[in-house]
Amino acid sequence: MGETANALILGAGEVAGMPSLEDTFIANRERVQPNHANNHGSCHGGNVMKWMDETGAMSAMRLAGRTCVTAGIERMDFKRPVPVGDIASYAYRTGRTSVGVRIRVFAENPRTGKRELTTESYFTFVAVDEDGSPMEVPELRVESDRERRLRSDAKAEAGGDADAGGE
Repeated sequence: MGETANALILGAGEVAGMPSLEDTFIANRERVQPNHANNHGSCHGGNVMKWMDETGAMSAMRLAGRTCVTAGIERMDFKRPVPVGDIASYAYRTGRTSVGVRIRVFAENPRTGKRELTTESYFTFVAVDEDGSPMEVPELRVESDRERRLRSDAKAEAGGDADAGGE
């Protein structure tokens, strides 16, 4: 990742000092293979958590413009088994050096295309330099109605203040 936390490269090659919530959106797909399954034939929760952590870190890094490490998981709700699916994440709050990311997992029926929420969590990542020391992150821009709704929903469901920082 780049050396400065004040700029990151966005989709169209434009550089901005304060990324928007939409800029942090990451969608990832994982195909559940037999080696991912538990003894019930669905994906083992540990694999789901790993994929969520990796996808959430990409969201946080997109905002911070540098490496981010997992600092905590606020809660992990396994709503139903995960046969196959995709993962979506976006940053919803920033602190001085931290980024809060909402991560949701959906199972998708490949024949019908029907998607169903299976897992949801809120991760906190900390931006670090090459020595692993915390670094400041840019503020998160929330401009559109959709961004305000996403942030508000995440804030309410996480049970915390979306503007409150951590370290």
